[in-house]
Amino acid sequence: EWQPALKNVSSSWDVGIIDGLSGWTTSVDDVPADTISRRFRYDVALVSALKDLEEDIMEGLRERELDDSICTSGFTVVVKESCDGMGDVSEKHGCGPAVPEKAVRFSFTIMSISIRAEGEDDGITIFQEQKPNSELSCRPLCLMFVDESDHETLTAILGPVVAERKAMMESRLILSVGGLLRSFRFFFRGTGYDEKMVREMEGLEASGSTYICTLCDSTRAEASQNMVLHSITRSHDENLERYEIWRTNPFSESADELRDRVKGVSAKPFLETQPTLDALHCDIGNATEFYKIFQDEIGEVYQKSNPSREERRRWRSALDKQLRKKLKLKPVMRMNGNYARRLMTREAVEVVCELVPSEERREALQKLMDLYIQMKPVWRSTCPSRDCPVQLCQYSYNSQQFAHLLSTTFKYRYDGKITNYLHKTLAHVPEIVERDGSIGAWASEGNESGNK
Repeated sequence: EWQPALKNVSSSWDVGIIDGLSGWTTSVDDVPADTISRRFRYDVALVSALKDLEEDIMEGLRERELDDSICTSGFTVVVKESCDGMGDVSEKHGCGPAVPEKAVRFSFTIMSISIRAEGEDDGITIFQEQKPNSELSCRPLCLMFVDESDHETLTAILGPVVAERKAMMESRLILSVGGLLRSFRFFFRGTGYDEKMVREMEGLEASGSTYICTLCDSTRAEASQNMVLHSITRSHDENLERYEIWRTNPFSESADELRDRVKGVSAKPFLETQPTLDALHCDIGNATEFYKIFQDEIGEVYQKSNPSREERRRWRSALDKQLRKKLKLKPVMRMNGNYARRLMTREAVEVVCELVPSEERREALQKLMDLYIQMKPVWRSTCPSRDCPVQLCQYSYNSQQFAHLLSTTFKYRYDGKITNYLHKTLAHVPEIVERDGSIGAWASEGNESGNK
């Protein structure tokens, strides 16, 4: 039971898997509407997840020596939400209905449950998800045959999910756990999104935009000049305000002035995400960047001005050949998590250095990788203050050193440009860790491995 009753949510209790379009059937064309998506009702899915954790909750109360007959209210549940597109899911043979060849999967993970006793300020955590990035703790909520770039259809299907989530935030769940009725409040944190999805949900321009960051208002040129000193300024509410300004143009500005005023918010934000950094894609983005630096160093680009495509191709094949021979690393079409993890190691950089002619450049590359390896555990680990306290303390210093190297030795690559994830890695990690306690725990891996 919910108190007060949920607004905009049907009152039938025997809900199983429902048609994800729930009532929108007329608005989506081209596709037989009843095939396009299936989902659980959000509140029902959460109740089911809590019932699964019933033993853990009781165990947690016992461990904390809390009398479970007194603990009937004041439970707080923190939920991580993830959503990701799934690429090609076409039928390889067979003849189902004509549906889009792409799919999107929305899921949630219960991250922690805490209880606040009467008159106390701080909650006591009675359940903490130990493997927040496992597909086992990541519960699917909605599966849809939609291309993640098809903003209209995506918003039509996730619309009811957003409505249910909003209703649940304004209400409390009364649920029998361990034989007694207890009251739960829910907090939702949308952190399991890659940058493309965040930009779509929050109404920002696509990732090639001059507004490079989903956390601050910096432009690409500014971010490459000042690599480290930025703070998180964007939020869902601010994006909504900016969208209103974009829509109404109250100061009658030209398109360029208006765009600069709203910092690249040009669509209506539709689902609140938590401004954070996606650890998995951060790894992948940075590894891609290092892979390109390796090629450039093999070809000594710092001495030349724009080399031909032919030369670049030669350097790339030399790099691939070396990595395959020495590290058994097969070239990949698109950088993936496993390749990224193997590439970003000291062994890899030593192997690459064998192809780099100048001693000085070899040292710079090794220094760059060393700093990176020092920084990485801070955004990867589930609890950095416990797992790598030293690296956490040194992070800001290391990122300044890293930025200094990029803007001096590797200036040829970072003059006026920098990649989105590199900017976030250098500028925003300490602030997010300070706010949330972790970046790795809130990443999208659980959802990604569920997709597989």
